[in-house]
Amino acid sequence: MNLETKWLEDFVALANTRSFSASARQRHVTQPAFSRRIRSLEQAVGATLVDRSTTPVGLTPEGQLFLVTARNLVEQLNESLGHLRGLAMANEALDIVAAHSLALSFFPPWISRLQQGIGELPTRLLAMNVGEAIHVLREGNCDLMLAYHDPHATMQLDSEVFPSFSIGQVKMAPVCLPDEDGEPRFSLEGEESIPYLAYTQAAFLGRSVRMLLKNDPLRLRLRTVYETAMAEGLKGMVMQGMGLAWIPDFCIRQELKQGRLVRAGDEKWDIPLEIRLYRCSLVHKPGVEKLWKQMQKLPRDFLQG
Repeated sequence: MNLETKWLEDFVALANTRSFSASARQRHVTQPAFSRRIRSLEQAVGATLVDRSTTPVGLTPEGQLFLVTARNLVEQLNESLGHLRGLAMANEALDIVAAHSLALSFFPPWISRLQQGIGELPTRLLAMNVGEAIHVLREGNCDLMLAYHDPHATMQLDSEVFPSFSIGQVKMAPVCLPDEDGEPRFSLEGEESIPYLAYTQAAFLGRSVRMLLKNDPLRLRLRTVYETAMAEGLKGMVMQGMGLAWIPDFCIRQELKQGRLVRAGDEKWDIPLEIRLYRCSLVHKPGVEKLWKQMQKLPRDFLQG
């Protein structure tokens, strides 16, 4: 049997409120996520614990019997953890998920600047692709999400359930190695075929590039020779002279400044994107609430640097 502690806590909450929606609010998750967790508990114990045919919901005989065990386990665990932690919930580190390139190149200077305005902010950062990050946020398995936003290339999150702060502007620029004269080795302005280093089909940044090229004859000249979901991975291949790629500008500033990379086309080929910090409004973790209120007091230009 593979049980998760949060499922037991969910079940105890549901037994107390007899309402999926009220329990979801109490457990700081969306109602669909809460319902899936209760079903996962039932699958793990091999019995139907909740009678969903009544309003308010009730417990089956198996559920009533299991409730005694669940309450005892939750109480014992909370008592033990209370002795071990000795810390208030508001002082716990905030769990943040972020797109890989944002985690590597954007997050460090941004969080440093933010802490200059609001003070020390303990955080735990996990890098993943944007699609996975959205799933983690919706499931209530993180406190905040740092992600790109392109209104033309992605499905929008409900702004009431998932409010956000705009914390940066970025452009994706087509770049490649320079030739001996410092000119782009692969130019978008020519007519020859170009080795193209592409984002994978599901990658968020890939959708933005495809939107740019959707109706442009240039797409016929791009010969895909490599694919990855990560901007840093494409940057590494560009640095090896393997082709041309669209890379967020904050990932390549030093390389462009030093002439180790050059633009492969003028600014008409740039793709503007926004960087946003998201939270779930159904989650009321003290540390998140405190951060959100502090950020609302900061000037917009300070948030965006």
